[in-house]
Amino acid sequence: MTQEHIQDVLQIEEACFAIPWTKQAFEREIKENKLAMYIIAVLDGKIVGYAGMWHVVTEGHITNVAVLPEYRKQGIGNALIEQIIRIAEEYEMIGITLEVRISNIAAQKLYIKYGFRPEGFRKNYYEDTKEDAVIMWKYFPNYENYQPE
Repeated sequence: MTQEHIQDVLQIEEACFAIPWTKQAFEREIKENKLAMYIIAVLDGKIVGYAGMWHVVTEGHITNVAVLPEYRKQGIGNALIEQIIRIAEEYEMIGITLEVRISNIAAQKLYIKYGFRPEGFRKNYYEDTKEDAVIMWKYFPNYENYQPE
């Protein structure tokens, strides 16, 4: 994702989230956040989804995954998660984590399909509803051999 994609990503963000990120937040991620990695999904020339991850020391933290509602159930979310996993493996991360609404069963099932497992909860995590978040992790084989320096 680059600066030129932000307007399209904002439309996805607003269609998918109760409290969408702002244009300024995405600009900061793209321009200033050295940890940030964002990808887009394009179908027939249209940006229909995106995903973001921060590379923090030895692990990835997925910040966002979103697909326009009218393009869901077409494998786009799968493709985004697969690409995020590939990126994490290329950077030799030991694992990837994320938070997901406790009520978002479809997203949890998607993450479980790719090896993420529930590891805990964050009480009242979501500002809009005070809904809890499920903390999910996917560990890579190099996690077992990880030795801090």
